[in-house]
Amino acid sequence: MARSKKKSKRNPAKITKIGVTSDVLTSRGGLNFFSKYIENIQILSVLGMLFGSIRKSKKGQSIETILKQVICNLMNGMSRHLTYFDQLKTDQGYTASLELTSEEMVSSHSVKRFFKAFSMPLVWAFRKLLKQLFLWRLRLENPPVIYLGIDSMVMDNDEASKRDGVQPTYKKKKGFHPLQMTWKRVIIDAVFRGGKKHCNHGETVANMAREIVKLIRKKYRKDVAIVFLLDGGFFDEKLFQEFEALKVGYICGGKLYEDLSDYAESLEKEEWKKYTNGKDGWDYYEMEDRRASWSKSRRAIFCRFTPEDPQRVFDAFRPLTILYTNLGQGESIDEQLLFVGRQDLIQTEKILECAHGRGRDELVHRAFKNFAFEALPFQRFAPNAAYYYTMVVSHFLYECFKADTCEAILPLETYASTFRRKVIDIASKIVRKSGEIWIKFNQATWNDLQLDILWDRCKNPPQFVWT
Repeated sequence: MARSKKKSKRNPAKITKIGVTSDVLTSRGGLNFFSKYIENIQILSVLGMLFGSIRKSKKGQSIETILKQVICNLMNGMSRHLTYFDQLKTDQGYTASLELTSEEMVSSHSVKRFFKAFSMPLVWAFRKLLKQLFLWRLRLENPPVIYLGIDSMVMDNDEASKRDGVQPTYKKKKGFHPLQMTWKRVIIDAVFRGGKKHCNHGETVANMAREIVKLIRKKYRKDVAIVFLLDGGFFDEKLFQEFEALKVGYICGGKLYEDLSDYAESLEKEEWKKYTNGKDGWDYYEMEDRRASWSKSRRAIFCRFTPEDPQRVFDAFRPLTILYTNLGQGESIDEQLLFVGRQDLIQTEKILECAHGRGRDELVHRAFKNFAFEALPFQRFAPNAAYYYTMVVSHFLYECFKADTCEAILPLETYASTFRRKVIDIASKIVRKSGEIWIKFNQATWNDLQLDILWDRCKNPPQFVWT
């Protein structure tokens, strides 16, 4: 007797065909929130004011439209190549997410022409913009003490050695070596330089400090306490004298000369004091030190890391360091700290805490590289400088966007790669309905990211005002 064939049960979830839809879809739905945010804080109009002279005729796109697309592309972070703009130009979903028409989308050639039109005097306008953005955030947060970090950052352009300014750096890579000033999670001032410039080259650091202190005193508060944090690459009495003349504080890493090392070795164990921060601790010894070429003595602190677990001390770890500071020396900065109720900052333990917290400045550089690109696209120095500063401004706006709209969704310390996957790279559908344009998300994304709250915050952010 023949067996009857059993009919196989069809899988209702199995995809059997593919096709093309005319719906406007995008995988970058979250980019609409960022686009709306930078429009509503009025930054685009300021960019148009600063760089409007580049546009020689009414033909083509406005400065605001070009820079909006460049900034949003950096936020997108998909490709560092300018030819990617040609692909975006044909993407209806991406275009709709930026609230632009297909005619307003720029090509790679338009972007190249735009940046190649920059000269160095015009590039310096970016520094003014960064300082204004810094003032904007200062007024919003109103800190009584401002900690400013100064450090250099190597941008690896080793594959493009023929570009102007690409020179050997101390990291044995050819590239650029900008000097950057940081505050919290952002870069507030920068000098774009060739790779051969060392950390404390010329008068750059002194000029940068002088300008930012003057701006803070004039535009923010006269009585605010300012403390600069620096590493051993900026160990220079001329720089210390500049800080003292500006009536600000500084905590700077020093150089362990032979006589200092010998003196530290001669100290008895009982002469060292102990400072503990959580599980780890530091042995420290405080003294006055005057180098042979110095005009006066300064407060110096030997510091030696002593973890609970001895195995955490690696071979490459420097067991002994020295710090120099003017805090607690009876200068004007001590009066300023007393006035704002932070006289505790002159204590040795707090100075050590601030000095070891300087590592957060390194994290700002790391976060910037995670957001932007080290390899710059042009051969001439000025266009590369303009593109670098555009990345710095875009990173600043990204950090402001996180703080103003996404604080309840992700920690502020979240790197751009994680932020993009979580907030920017979300699927959406853009439709016309009842004479309006809607952007729609699935319910799970809506609930997870609290998109209704995010939408309202992007529509009503703190206004950026040039002063």
